[in-house]
Amino acid sequence: MTAAPTPTTTHPVAARGTRLAVHTAGAGLPLVLLHAFPLDHGMWRRQEPLAESLRLIVPDLRGFGTSESAPASIADFADDVVAVLDALHVSQPAVICGVSMGGYVAQHVAARHPKRVAALVLVDTKLEADTPEARAARTDLAGKVGRLGQSILADAMLPRLLAAPRSDARAEEVARHAENRSLVQALIERQRVPTIQAALAALGDRPDMTEALRHVRVPTLLVVGAEDQITPPACLEAAEEIIPDARLLIAPGAGHLVPLEAPEVFNRALLEFLADLRRV
Repeated sequence: MTAAPTPTTTHPVAARGTRLAVHTAGAGLPLVLLHAFPLDHGMWRRQEPLAESLRLIVPDLRGFGTSESAPASIADFADDVVAVLDALHVSQPAVICGVSMGGYVAQHVAARHPKRVAALVLVDTKLEADTPEARAARTDLAGKVGRLGQSILADAMLPRLLAAPRSDARAEEVARHAENRSLVQALIERQRVPTIQAALAALGDRPDMTEALRHVRVPTLLVVGAEDQITPPACLEAAEEIIPDARLLIAPGAGHLVPLEAPEVFNRALLEFLADLRRV
């Protein structure tokens, strides 16, 4: 018999002058899941089974989903994460996990609030700042979104967010990819234009975190899709050389959203990583 899913509770949390939507489930070691740009908590649906052994804390970052306001910086997001933990009365150090933009936020949490972090999980992200060319591309994209709406962002990003099925993929793999594509498109198209534009500016302005991450002193799991076009495996291989206590997993066949594309691989790796952490 299949176990019933762990109920999820949605909290409207007052944090740093705004209200953030935070979704929680389960009990135990707190695991904060930080979503990618331009998505929201909905990208983590395939991590719900983790609530059988962990306390999942899944916010919509400032301005995304049903959270209010708009981001000013990646550091702004990071301080919001700590405010959420305070509002939920989470005093013990938490596992901070982020994908892509969420990975940038997780890095800032570790650098700015090290005592709040038990372990770090960085997925499909990188430590380096944008190049001038990348910042210019973000500015151009923000202008297009302002003129044409969210659908232009979905058209631009979808081919790079998800790995295409192999030519010999099984029917269920093709169906999973189609489901993922529909979900990601819906998540992108429900984000507000001002939030998208503000987040693009914050992403372009974020600092290089290479030196800061040299000083991280918590176990770190690095995960990247083998087919990631945005932050390819070389980005996380470089991070593995920089972060003192890091291990790397390259997920076969996955693109830029490993937890959504390869949830069995991701969930198993995360649980094994945390089991090792508890044995230390």
